[in-house]
Amino acid sequence: MSHNTPVSPRPLSHLSQVQRRVMNAAQLRAHGVAAAVARERCRPGGGWQQVLPGVFLLHPAPPGAEERVHAALLYAARPPAPGADGDASYGGSGDAMVTGLAALALRGFASVPALSALERIDVLVPRTRRLRSVSFARVLRGARLPDPELVHGVAVAPVPRAVADAVAWLTDAGTVHGILAEVLCGGHGDPAAVMAELCRGRLLDAPVIAEAVASLVDGDRRLAEGLLHRMVHDHRLPEPLWNVDLRLPGGPHLGPVDAYWPEHAVALELDTRAPRADVRPWAEDTLWSDSAHRPDHLTRLGITVVQLSPQALCRSPQDQATLVRAALMVAADLEPAAYVRVLPR
Repeated sequence: MSHNTPVSPRPLSHLSQVQRRVMNAAQLRAHGVAAAVARERCRPGGGWQQVLPGVFLLHPAPPGAEERVHAALLYAARPPAPGADGDASYGGSGDAMVTGLAALALRGFASVPALSALERIDVLVPRTRRLRSVSFARVLRGARLPDPELVHGVAVAPVPRAVADAVAWLTDAGTVHGILAEVLCGGHGDPAAVMAELCRGRLLDAPVIAEAVASLVDGDRRLAEGLLHRMVHDHRLPEPLWNVDLRLPGGPHLGPVDAYWPEHAVALELDTRAPRADVRPWAEDTLWSDSAHRPDHLTRLGITVVQLSPQALCRSPQDQATLVRAALMVAADLEPAAYVRVLPR
C-alpha cells in the first residue's frame, strides 16, 4: 500500500500542536490511519518516522524536547481496551506519568538541565506493567503510584516522587545538593513530604544523598522544624506548644524550646547548628547563657528534655516518635516539675 493511499482522518482541531505531531498506533487508527499506512509513511521519503515502538512522529525532522516527552508518555501509556476509541481521551497517559529530571524541568526547576538537554525521559508505570526502556524513554516501576498532576498539558509525578526518582540516578554531589536545596528550601511543596519519599525509597542510604540532606537540614532550622511537625502529626503524638520560651515565675528566662508538653513537663529541642531567627530582647535575661548546659538545668527543675537531631528525623522519624512517646509516658511517673511560665515566641 502506497503512503499516498487516501484516508479520511478525523478532525485534529482539538489537539495541541505537539499532539498533532506525535501519535501512537491507536490514535492513528482512531483517525482512520491503518497500521499498514503508518508503516508505509515511515519508509524513506514517506515523511513520518517511528521514534519509539508504536509511536510515530508525523514529520521527518528530529523530535523536539516536548515531542520526546509526549512520545515517551504515549509509549508507556496502557493500550486501550479492545473496541475502545483510541482518541476518546487524547493526550491522556492512563497509568503512566513523567517523573525524574524531566518532570522537574517541566516544573521550571533551575537546578536541572533544560528539557532539550536530557538524554532520557523517565516515565513511571505500575510494577505489573511489562514494558522495557528503549531509546530515550526510561521506564521506572512503582508498587504505589501517586496521582499525577497536569503540568503544561503533561501528566507529571508530584514533586516529592519526581525528586526521589531524579536523585536516585545521580552520582554528582553538586547536582544532588542543588536539586534538594531547591526543593527543600525553595518553596516547591512540602519539604517533609519530600523527605518521606526519600525515606520510603531508602535513598537516604546512598552517601551522596545522605550528605546533601544532612547539610541542608542541619543548616536550615525551618526545614528541621517542618520535619519535627511532620513526625508529631504522622505518628499521632499529643500536640505540643510549638516554639515557646520558658520562664520561672518572677524570675529569669530559661530559654527557648522547639516544643513543650506542659501537662507532662517535657521539652523538645532540635540539635542543629542553624541559629534561631527570632531572638527576643530578653535573651540577655536568660538564666543560663551556655545553651549546652541548659538541658541539665531544666532537668534539675523536673523538666524532661528530649534532644533530636534533624538527621535522625530524616532517617528514622518513627524511632524518634517512639523516643518522644516514651519520654511522655515516663514523665507521668516523675515528681511534679517546678512551675514555669510558657511564653510565645
